[in-house]
Amino acid sequence: MIDKILIALGLLLSSTVFSAPQVPGMPPNYTPSSEEDLIAYGRAKIHTELGSQYYGSGQIGVALDEFTIALAAERRYVPANYMLGLVYMELKDDAQAEQYFKRALELDNGNSEAHNNYGWFLCQRGKIEDSIQQFMSALKNPLYETPDKPYVNAGLCSLKRQDDKAAEEFFLKALKLNPNQPQALLALADLYLRAKDLPSARAQILPFMKTHQPTAEALWLGVRIERKLGDRNSQKSYEQMLQQRFPLSKETQALATGRYE
Repeated sequence: MIDKILIALGLLLSSTVFSAPQVPGMPPNYTPSSEEDLIAYGRAKIHTELGSQYYGSGQIGVALDEFTIALAAERRYVPANYMLGLVYMELKDDAQAEQYFKRALELDNGNSEAHNNYGWFLCQRGKIEDSIQQFMSALKNPLYETPDKPYVNAGLCSLKRQDDKAAEEFFLKALKLNPNQPQALLALADLYLRAKDLPSARAQILPFMKTHQPTAEALWLGVRIERKLGDRNSQKSYEQMLQQRFPLSKETQALATGRYE
């Protein structure tokens, strides 16, 4: 089945190669010169997409196999390189992770997702300033489809060094691009709760609840915000949802023992 898809993809690309010289995921100067090139590209693309699905579901070993197959087919396929960087980051093999992130950027220094993922790796390893530089580099491409992500990541990394002001600015920029950005809404709600700016905290948690499936973290935030505001009805509503939907969560356990702080 995969071979049939690859052949069809090869025919499609071969018919459009001259009108679309930039092949997605390949270096800017890449030009396929044969049907074999197109088949190799298609194989790399398909196995990278499969690997990404496995990575997203936590099946790191299978994801590693898929990305390795992708690069065996076409070693210049940029997404396979930066996704392998993420896999090795999960495996705590920092040398390998760094190698693949840098390889991705050597192939295409304008690839926003490569910059964003490398930035996240640097953030997790405590290199906050370097990570934020990578997030800002990701934003230089005006065609990047999800520019809110680097802003959110820059905000989360700013929180790691307890720079709440910078974090707030990054989260607000993310929300300007995507008003329903879930991580930014929750992070700002938590930040404002800690700053005792309760109306602003409520102003972030409410749109999250309206546009996203409530999580245990979000409901627990809601409980604590409404408790501080003195709105017992809203507090009780959040508590009931938390207990019903997430009975075994650490948030429900904290509620049961009255550990609100």
